[in-house]
Amino acid sequence: MAEAAELLLPGEAEALVQALRSGPLRNTGDHGWLRQHEAIEKLNMQAILSASAGQEQLLIELLVNYAKIPTLIEELISVEIWKHKVFPVLCQLEDFKPESTFPIYLVLHHEASIVNLLETVFFHKEICESAEDTILDLIDYSYRKLTLLAAWSTNREFPTHEKLLPEDLTNASSMQELQKQAEMMEFKISLRALSVLRFITDQVDSLPLSALTRMLNTHNVPCLLVELLEHCPWSRREAGKLKKFENGVWHVVPPEDHVRMTKLDGQVWIALYNLLLSPECQRKYNLDGFNKSQLLKLRAFLTDVLIDQLPNLVEMQRFLSHLVVTEPVPPKKDLILEQVPVIRDRIVRENSGKWQAIAKHQVKHMFSPSEDELKHLACRWARTYNLDVMEALVPEKPKCGLCGSEATKRCSRCQNEWYCKRECQVQHWQKHKKACNLMADALKKIKEDLKVQL
Repeated sequence: MAEAAELLLPGEAEALVQALRSGPLRNTGDHGWLRQHEAIEKLNMQAILSASAGQEQLLIELLVNYAKIPTLIEELISVEIWKHKVFPVLCQLEDFKPESTFPIYLVLHHEASIVNLLETVFFHKEICESAEDTILDLIDYSYRKLTLLAAWSTNREFPTHEKLLPEDLTNASSMQELQKQAEMMEFKISLRALSVLRFITDQVDSLPLSALTRMLNTHNVPCLLVELLEHCPWSRREAGKLKKFENGVWHVVPPEDHVRMTKLDGQVWIALYNLLLSPECQRKYNLDGFNKSQLLKLRAFLTDVLIDQLPNLVEMQRFLSHLVVTEPVPPKKDLILEQVPVIRDRIVRENSGKWQAIAKHQVKHMFSPSEDELKHLACRWARTYNLDVMEALVPEKPKCGLCGSEATKRCSRCQNEWYCKRECQVQHWQKHKKACNLMADALKKIKEDLKVQL
């Protein structure tokens, strides 16, 4: 793992961080945008590897010193807007008949890359502080994702499509396949947004007053977190078995682990602890009758088994016991000029009425690549997603591309698909052939480039 942490040399990491920019929504998916996506993905992989090796300080310092956290937050919100405002229009255009959905997949994946990077670095206080006023925009973004999780859990409709890399770069089965991948990606993004929000709550004592007001009163995050604990969107029953979502996939949970707290459960409880037990939050939160009744639902969850796993919850138990027998004092109304988030409103205002024009521009110039452009994209994909690094990041063993069983044999040509046995590889070849050729050509070109450089 120590070697993997050197994915980027210090000078390379600095150059990538320094070059991060916010661009117009219209340019989403163009060549400049793709270069930035590659940079963010490399920084994302470096952040995960460095954090696992306890060597993340360099990247943290670079992001803070070059003031790039606000840039990342703006990029995150921009691609979220593209997904909800431009993408639906794009799909309805008569001349939108892409031979490959791969370029669109990269745009959808961009949001996941950024939120994953933010989740990894927001553990550090200086990162949270460097967000400055854009912390309000990130709080609002996280709130939108948490309400989506709550809606999923209430309806008991959970995305279950596991494959998150395009199986065929030139003929992905259809836009329907892409929609399934996008839905699963949205679920994972929302869970990462939960972690980001929890890390923000770790810094309640140093956050701007407007940030606390936004979380506690504008969005009533404590009650939303209670709802998530009640319905638990990362846990479901299927065919009589309990499944929980961990490390990016749904796992069947053996009976002896049913009461084990998952990382996501822990994130919710820690966020609640931070928001309810902080003196500053208690002064600002409006504990009216409704909020009080919602919070008291937590008492049913605070069993001895849970507290053994997270001992700090003893204080939460005391707080709730005290809340039962007291009438909370209304919060003091401070006369302050409250800040509001501006990024999303600004981007929507700048592009209002232009969604169809943006979609038409992107169909013509970005999402109808030629065969040569597809090969170029595949080459960049192979270069960015270094296979050895990706294996270090993914805790799960590879799955067979045909039957989904645990796989031990990798396609020798493209190095990008796995199989459990030769028969599965043979049966899958016609579907895998085009993607295999593209990836193999890309890897060959990278090796040729390296020979020239050497």
